[in-house]
Amino acid sequence: MSISCNRLDRSVERLGGWALHRCRFLLETGDLLLQTLRSLLSAPSLENGAIRAVFLKQIYFTGLEASKIIVLVALILGTVIVSQVVGLVGGGNGSLIGRVLVWVVFRELGPLLTAMIVIARSGTAIAAELGAMKINGELEALELLGIPRERYLILPRMTGVALAVVVLTIYFVLTAFIGGFLIASMGHHIPYGQFLQGIVGTVAWWDLAVLLVKTVAFGITIPLVCCRSGLSVGTSATEIPQAATRAVITSLFCIVALDGLITFLATLPVPS
Repeated sequence: MSISCNRLDRSVERLGGWALHRCRFLLETGDLLLQTLRSLLSAPSLENGAIRAVFLKQIYFTGLEASKIIVLVALILGTVIVSQVVGLVGGGNGSLIGRVLVWVVFRELGPLLTAMIVIARSGTAIAAELGAMKINGELEALELLGIPRERYLILPRMTGVALAVVVLTIYFVLTAFIGGFLIASMGHHIPYGQFLQGIVGTVAWWDLAVLLVKTVAFGITIPLVCCRSGLSVGTSATEIPQAATRAVITSLFCIVALDGLITFLATLPVPS
């Protein structure tokens, strides 16, 4: 009996520690977001040359350099979806193929896969870069100079990643549609009019609003989580890869949770 009670106590203790750790993470990330927004509203930060340089560098690395892999993955995804739908229902219903692309790519996989690619490429880089800066004493030097870290380090990365995620998601969706149309037209001889009718008839203004909310939420969450992981590095260089791994895992969990929450809220019936 005492052994069972001890096991139960340890389980409760581990569960409580996990809950406290998650609450601390949410509070610290929320505080970091508030400080960054306060810094954004208090002064036109992007007019500063140094901050603007970090912002443009982040857009180049996160957006432009990731566009190739985004286009490739989107083309493959569009081709796979169309091939699977044609294999299930045949090639006589081009409108249905267009609707399936909207349901799968536009509403779900487009923003989610784009965010995952950004996490894999840029999330690790942000966490490792800030971790190295902290170990090298650069963050301490900024504080001695009176430069807020939220304004110089986090704000340009957050705005740069958010803008890049929005643009990359649009690229992803359009490329998946183009890839799907090419395979449907050339491989299965599906009329262009039917395919386009299925897409246009399915996409509504509400879908566009949900897509925008998802991309902005993902674009803000990713750099915040990765910056927090990088800033949590202590004094040892061996903590940098641990922080990068923690940034990737936490960011993936956050965007999947956000995706599920936004999708659930978007499908709720509107009260009359």
